[in-house]
Amino acid sequence: MPIYDYECEKCHFQFELKRRFGEDGSADCPRCHGESRRLFTSVPVIFKGSGFYVTDHRKDGGSSSGDKKSSDTGSTSGSKKD
Repeated sequence: MPIYDYECEKCHFQFELKRRFGEDGSADCPRCHGESRRLFTSVPVIFKGSGFYVTDHRKDGGSSSGDKKSSDTGSTSGSKKD
């Protein structure tokens, strides 16, 4: 069940509630029992690993030796065929 953030319109108290997807979005404030509204916040996104930046593919010393060998052998074998 997701957790939603709410803020009371009277006392401005912020609280969290677990709600099912099908439940009504309204909630009462636990302090003053006033009407509250749901808060919408941005979700943090964390990118891990390589390949997320423009400069990742341009690293000369940062690539693994296996990748370097396959690109080197491909270029030398292509010149031998000509």
